[in-house]
Amino acid sequence: MSTIKTVCVYCGSGPGTNPNFIEAAKALGKSLADNKIRLVYGGGSLGLMGAVATSVLDHGGTVTGIIPDFLRMRENALTRVQEMVVTPDMHERKRLMFERSDAFVALPGGLGTLEELVEQLTWQQLGRHAKPVLLANVDNFWEPLFSLVSHMRQTQFIRAGLSVDILKADKIEEIVPRLRAAAAQIPDSQRDLAPDVARKL
Repeated sequence: MSTIKTVCVYCGSGPGTNPNFIEAAKALGKSLADNKIRLVYGGGSLGLMGAVATSVLDHGGTVTGIIPDFLRMRENALTRVQEMVVTPDMHERKRLMFERSDAFVALPGGLGTLEELVEQLTWQQLGRHAKPVLLANVDNFWEPLFSLVSHMRQTQFIRAGLSVDILKADKIEEIVPRLRAAAAQIPDSQRDLAPDVARKL
């Protein structure tokens, strides 16, 4: 059985057009802090990234930011975090985010958010990790992706034996319980394989 001590949150470096996106990020930050779960995220102070991290800090939680050097100025690295790791490139950033996290949550975001999310789903599909991956479906933001995954199944590009286990939460308060329930089902043997996976891919 695995436990959730750290959660990696992927999300936009902009606020989006819907005020509920920012509110959801703040609510998730408070939930993580209240549950004594460390946030691992992309290190910026802007948009949803800044909102979730600032909320964790404002509610007494702990944050690890991981940001490539070339984005420190562009995304205004958040200086309040307890730990800020600066990497030479995006690949190292993603590797460290993976290694330091027990689970992954995707809030609304753009191509970067989608790319990071799909990478974790792909690694999970190929049996390289068993960490929970959850989509925070704020105001149905991720419904087009769920439809696409369904279409991939129907057209047999996601075949039997290559299932994709995507957790979904329509409400922020559902996220931590669902991550914990999923983590509790992970055998220790699978959990122990995880830390060096990204180095081998």
